[in-house]
Amino acid sequence: MPKRCGIVYHPDYLKHETGSHPERKERLLSIISHLKETGMMEKVVLTGPRPALQDEIRYIHTPGYIEKARRYSELELQIDPDTVLSKESYNVALLAAGGAITAVDSVLDGLDCSFALVRPPGHHAMPDRGMGFCIFNNIAIAARHAQKKGKKRILIVDWDVHHGNGTQDAFYDDPTVLYFSTHEYPHYPGTGWLDEVGSGGGEGFNINVPLPAGTCDPGFIAAFEEILVPAAREFKPDLILISAGQDACAEDGLARMRMSPRGFAALASIVRSIASETCEGKVVAALEGGYDLGLLARSVAAILEVFMGKEPVRGEDVALDPRVRERLEQVKKVQWRYWKLG
Repeated sequence: MPKRCGIVYHPDYLKHETGSHPERKERLLSIISHLKETGMMEKVVLTGPRPALQDEIRYIHTPGYIEKARRYSELELQIDPDTVLSKESYNVALLAAGGAITAVDSVLDGLDCSFALVRPPGHHAMPDRGMGFCIFNNIAIAARHAQKKGKKRILIVDWDVHHGNGTQDAFYDDPTVLYFSTHEYPHYPGTGWLDEVGSGGGEGFNINVPLPAGTCDPGFIAAFEEILVPAAREFKPDLILISAGQDACAEDGLARMRMSPRGFAALASIVRSIASETCEGKVVAALEGGYDLGLLARSVAAILEVFMGKEPVRGEDVALDPRVRERLEQVKKVQWRYWKLG
């Protein structure tokens, strides 16, 4: 059945000037161009974002860090060695966080799903500092916003190739947010090992699946089917958010994974099925990484097609890489203490 799907976008996202940096404005331009060329823009509800309020940024970030981000942007200083800021970067970062909030609101107001095509990305941003191309943690702020709107249990699925250390940190002791991440390990930022399961009341509500370099579509799909699906069914989220970084694609340039756009469609389909079972099909995605312009655009389009109701084409069944199978079993051994994984 066709689903009502939205996109959140604004051309001001292009004003975060980073030059030839991998996280550059051409990423969004390539996505929007591809969606127009394929006619997909005519099939979605296009919504403009609003800037996040200071109080909303403070859901996650400290006042001191927020002021630092504003000041560094004004002075055009890098917030860390990887994160470039220009004069407009602070305002654009507010608009990126607001874009994720707007996507949540559009789903709560009636859409089945929404994809916030925002930049800068967010999942590395810690409460007290930005890093890894990220200024404010868009998905974490959106999760808290959804809770303010009455959605008590939030599932965050992070399929970016890099571990979302900022998102993990924001909810590490919080049992109301289940964080699930697949990522290359070892790799930047160095966190996300399988024994990082949460602390205090949040113990068990942090699921890391650190995958070896070279993992292909079947490895990611197995991680979702064997670990995410049973845990999410047991958690019963009121809303699902996706940190949608497509930099696990083969030839992306910043990692060594072997995903394809078709693989991302398969992951989106699994998440959509979980949402159909647990939260009336409601899914919100926010753009994270993805640096090969063509692969990024095709992957986003494939995800949107699934969100709109298209069934993905599954590849041929192939034997799982033994290294991946061993890692999945290691994760299960840890997570069986918290979830009924079968």
